[in-house]
Amino acid sequence: MGAHVSIAMYQRNIPLRYRLVGQRCQTCGGVNFPPRAVCSQCSKGTRFEDIQLSGRGVLYSWTRIAGAGAPSEFAAQAQALGSFVVGLVQLEEGPRVVAQIVEVGRSAPRLGQRVEAVLRRIYEEDGVIRYGYKFRPAGDAAPTPPGK
Repeated sequence: MGAHVSIAMYQRNIPLRYRLVGQRCQTCGGVNFPPRAVCSQCSKGTRFEDIQLSGRGVLYSWTRIAGAGAPSEFAAQAQALGSFVVGLVQLEEGPRVVAQIVEVGRSAPRLGQRVEAVLRRIYEEDGVIRYGYKFRPAGDAAPTPPGK
């Protein structure tokens, strides 16, 4: 595995991975995601309040990863699909996050395209299925179950 995350560490981060919980700096009002010890906006704030992020944003940048370019935990996915899209998403609240972009098929995603977070299967490690957020084009598409 390329990026081993222990079961204990994974469980501590479930709110972040499942509910997109960020933090607002009480010094400058900046929003941090993922949470950190010092504000990424002002580099001074150390006191925060938890905030629920909307999970909505725009696609800022993207790339398609295939075959040998995939991290080891995503090798099976790359082999099954041939490739998958990873993007940099600018959340409505400000932070940028890297995540897989799903439900785009073989077409090229559009920069500036509205996207929304969905809970999906990320990978399996040590017999535990790891879930987390991915993003899909925003719209009227019906939700799909995790792992699809």
